[in-house]
Amino acid sequence: MRTGIMNITKTLAAVVFLLGQGGAEADGQELAMRDSWQAPFVNVPSLYDQDTLTVCFLGDMMMHTNQIADARNGQDFDFSPYFKLLEDKISEADIAVANMEFTLAGEPYSGYPEFSAPDSYARYMAEIGIDIFLAANNHIFDKGSEGTARTLEIYRKLEDSHGIKVAGIAESEEARQENHPLVIRRKGMTLAFINFTYGTNLGGQLHWPKTNYMRETHRLQEALEKAEAEADMTIVLPHWGPEYELMHSRNQEETAEWLAGNGADLIIGTHPHVVQDTAKICGVTVAYSLGNAVSNMSAANTQLELMAVQKIVRKGNGDIGLLPLELIWLWCSRPGGFGNSYTVIPVEEYLGRREEWSGAWDYDKMVSTYERITKQLKH
Repeated sequence: MRTGIMNITKTLAAVVFLLGQGGAEADGQELAMRDSWQAPFVNVPSLYDQDTLTVCFLGDMMMHTNQIADARNGQDFDFSPYFKLLEDKISEADIAVANMEFTLAGEPYSGYPEFSAPDSYARYMAEIGIDIFLAANNHIFDKGSEGTARTLEIYRKLEDSHGIKVAGIAESEEARQENHPLVIRRKGMTLAFINFTYGTNLGGQLHWPKTNYMRETHRLQEALEKAEAEADMTIVLPHWGPEYELMHSRNQEETAEWLAGNGADLIIGTHPHVVQDTAKICGVTVAYSLGNAVSNMSAANTQLELMAVQKIVRKGNGDIGLLPLELIWLWCSRPGGFGNSYTVIPVEEYLGRREEWSGAWDYDKMVSTYERITKQLKH
C-alpha cells in the first residue's frame, strides 16, 4: 500500500510539472484531482482501534483478629459486606489491583502482628473482581517460609479457578522471571506491573519462596528494563514509607525519582496505613500511599483511604497515553458504624446520608476526617 501511494504521488507531481511548462495558458490553473485519486490521502483508515483501558488500585487488605471473629459463620467466613458498595466499580475495571497484607498459612488464624487469614478471604477478593494480588509487603513472611509457600499454593489455585495473577512473591527463579515484572495484555495494550517491598518483619529468606526487595536495585533495574522492552506502560507498586505519616518521606521521593528516571509511567504506593500526598515527578504521577482498604484500625486517619483509577487510552494511530489519575475517597466503617460489619464506603457518594448509619458517630468521624485530610493534602 505504501509503494502504491508513492507511485500516485510521483505521477501527480509529474502532471503538475508538465502543466507548469505549458506556457501562459497553464499559468494560474489548478489541477483538478479525481475523487478516486483523493481517497488514499483523505480516507486513511486508523491503524488501531481506539480504546480505553481502566485499572483500579486498592490499598492494604488487612485481616485483624476482630475481623476474623466478626466474619466467622459456623465453619466458614462471610466477608460479603466489605466491598458491597464498591463491587460494581471493581468488577467494571479491566484490571483491579490490591495489596494483600496477610498470609494464608492455615489455622490457627491470627491477626496483628503475625497475620494468617482464612483461605476464603482471598477467594472473596477474587470473586469480587480483584485481578492482581500484590504480595510484596512487610507481612508476607509472618508465618515463615512455610506460611508463604502455603499462601502461594492457594493463590495458584485461584489462578486456575478465577484467573487472578500474583506479583511480588515467587516460589522459584523461573516463577520470579514470569512476575517481575508481571506483564498483562488487555484490549490490545500491554502493561507491566512491578511490585516490591522496603523489607519484611522477619527479614529476608535464603530459600524459596522469596519476595522482591527495594534494596535489590539490580533486580529492580532488570525488571524495569524488561518492562520497557515488553510493555506499553510500566506501573510500579512499592510497599514503602513511614507508617501513619500523611506526607511522604525524602526516601520515598528519592526512590520515586529513580523509578521515574528508569522507565516508570505510574507509581502507586502502599504501607503507611494512611493516605499520603500525590505528586508529579519528571512527568510521572506518584500516589505515595492509598492507605488501608479494609482493616480494624480506628486510630486517627487510618479509616480514610483512596481507590485510584487510571484510564489508559490508545488512539487510532497507535499512541498510548494516560489520562489524569482519578482518586476516589473511601471510608472503612467498622461494626456498629454504617452497619453490623466492616463496610468500605465511597465517601463523596454518601455525604449528606447520615440517616443511613446505624451509628451516626461513625458518619460524623468520616466527614470530619475527610474534610481535614483533603484540606491538608489538597486532593
